[in-house]
Amino acid sequence: MAVEASPTGMACQPIVRKVGRTVVRLQHGDLTALPVDAFVFYAREDLHLGSGYGTAIQSRGGVAIKKELDEIGSIKMGEAVMTGAGEMTPKHIIHACGPKFQEADLEKKLRDCVQSSLRVADEAGLKTIAFPPMGTGFYGVPLDLSADVMIDCIKAFLERDTSLEEVIICVIDYRDYVPFRKKMEGM
Repeated sequence: MAVEASPTGMACQPIVRKVGRTVVRLQHGDLTALPVDAFVFYAREDLHLGSGYGTAIQSRGGVAIKKELDEIGSIKMGEAVMTGAGEMTPKHIIHACGPKFQEADLEKKLRDCVQSSLRVADEAGLKTIAFPPMGTGFYGVPLDLSADVMIDCIKAFLERDTSLEEVIICVIDYRDYVPFRKKMEGM
């Protein structure tokens, strides 16, 4: 895999750790193009795909995804549901509803969202799952908080028996990479 250099010349080197028998990997790339069983999409309660990764999902995956989401209807804060990934490389998308814009109980809601995503993947018997930095884009979850909660939840979940063999955190730039690298180096 190519290593991306930041504007300061620092590179997004992949970082790999092992928790139990599962590999946890931090890497740079396009979440929607990874060869994984599922990737996680930070969803709204109404399950409308919206913009950003939602636009990528709509244009790359095709209409089948929207049809599945329309049948599901909506989910509650902290919940996650799985659909197919249409025409994309991953087989499934886990749509996880997390906190937005510094609302009350931000950390607890984010923790519930990440745990629900892992639980849905495990219950489906998936082997590989990829996460973005949860909530850090449009919804304003601070990067440090996202990194702390995600790594702690992933580590705790993987310390028990699970079908998951690899969990990837996929960042799109160096700014996202730094807090996750710091947290993973302390694993």
